[in-house]
Amino acid sequence: MYSARRLAALACPLLLLSAVACTPGSSHQDSKPTSAPSASSSNGDKNGALRLEEAIGRLKVARESRAGYERDKFHLWIDADHDGCDTRKEVLLSEAVAKPRQGKNCKLTGGKWRSYYDDKTVTDARKLDIDHVVPLAEAWDSGASKWTPERREQYANDLDADRSLVAVSLGENRTKGDKDPAEWMPPAKGATCTYATDWVAAKLRWKLTADRAEAKALRTVAAGCTDATVKYTPAP
Repeated sequence: MYSARRLAALACPLLLLSAVACTPGSSHQDSKPTSAPSASSSNGDKNGALRLEEAIGRLKVARESRAGYERDKFHLWIDADHDGCDTRKEVLLSEAVAKPRQGKNCKLTGGKWRSYYDDKTVTDARKLDIDHVVPLAEAWDSGASKWTPERREQYANDLDADRSLVAVSLGENRTKGDKDPAEWMPPAKGATCTYATDWVAAKLRWKLTADRAEAKALRTVAAGCTDATVKYTPAP
């Protein structure tokens, strides 16, 4: 599973060029597709892509409830393929613009990353968070509360979708917290369309709902992202 994600990161400059046309000038967007490629064309037009506005329209709008939420109900950073690298390190390896050195037990040293939320270069992995684009609490609110622990673990470590988890600078991720797009958007110029498409792709992939304020905010963003497209593969 993880090796496929790494290969996807290398191949992605050839994929979904139209998806990032709305946000030029970002190194993150130049190196990665806006959302994970779909396995089939059943999710949208004949090319398997949805316009962002259309994708937002496919989100089920429903009330949210945080009753019973605890972060520990999502098992984080597993090493599913037993290669010594947990989910966090797999994302760091995949997203590095200059690869870190990989030592025993997947100890990483050196490397360079571009945090697309704030358009900053980071050279110390300890100053990066691996962000769930749709935060764990938001996922709980919008459907994950009904999942099994196994499915929540799968969501928390979703490396099969190249855009569900992103390496971003600590400060901006902590500012985001568990907010949805009605409450927070990345401050970097040019990141808005990418973030909106990443968010919608993750929600559609996991069949998560959106509340009214969230859906309204996404539609407002989509009005300025006329070239943005969304591709996703439903989670198994």
